[in-house]
Amino acid sequence: MWQIILIPFLGTTLGAATVFLFRKSIGEKMQKAFTGFASGVMVAASFFSLILPALEQTQDMGRLGFIPACIGFGIGMLFLLVLDVITPHMHLDKMEEGPKSGLKRTTKLVLAVTLHNIPEGMAVGIVCAGWMSGNAAITFTGALALAIGIAIQNFPEGAIVSMPLLGEGVPKSKTFLYGMLSGIVEPIGALLIIAASRLLIPTMPYLLSFAAGAMIYVVVEELIPEMSEGKHSNIGTVCFAAGFIVMMALDVGLG
Repeated sequence: MWQIILIPFLGTTLGAATVFLFRKSIGEKMQKAFTGFASGVMVAASFFSLILPALEQTQDMGRLGFIPACIGFGIGMLFLLVLDVITPHMHLDKMEEGPKSGLKRTTKLVLAVTLHNIPEGMAVGIVCAGWMSGNAAITFTGALALAIGIAIQNFPEGAIVSMPLLGEGVPKSKTFLYGMLSGIVEPIGALLIIAASRLLIPTMPYLLSFAAGAMIYVVVEELIPEMSEGKHSNIGTVCFAAGFIVMMALDVGLG
């Protein structure tokens, strides 16, 4: 279980470590590629790892089995919407604007990606809790596939939060630390979900779709606008497809 929980955090850490490979920035094309790939992974993970298991668990409800998934998905979207409004962070597509230095801007950049990581940590915790409870719709390999997929998606996110800070003149060691810490909410969130699993198991279909809704919100609100605006949007689109295919193959192949 510990290995699964820490896998996404490892992806963020490795992504943040890319600051040691570049001088100032990763370039617009690579950033769009990273963002598009991350979007594809998150959409596929939301459907194959979260929504489908939620629907499988409500088959005994017959034609009304879609209701828990719809309710959970809607609440997940609403939760991230509220969090997005009340949290003072910068949107990814606005990272190049504003002052070039200062702790306030740095904090906002870190908060932007940290906010994205909350639903991902919850998703891993929910799936792990379902597997540990003996839920037939969730397997160990399925939980592992989700964790690996999120880790792959976290790699470009770790770079996305670290590289702009490097371009502002923040030392590489600090940019790496900020990028790594932006992913710490994932294992913490997963552990909190698992700790409360006995209370949450009866609502597992709602929780799985809740995590899916939260992840889709991040994709629609932040990642897709970033990959599709300006030049080279086709790069983001192609990488979106690649990310979706990779995550689909992981989930179906391992699940």
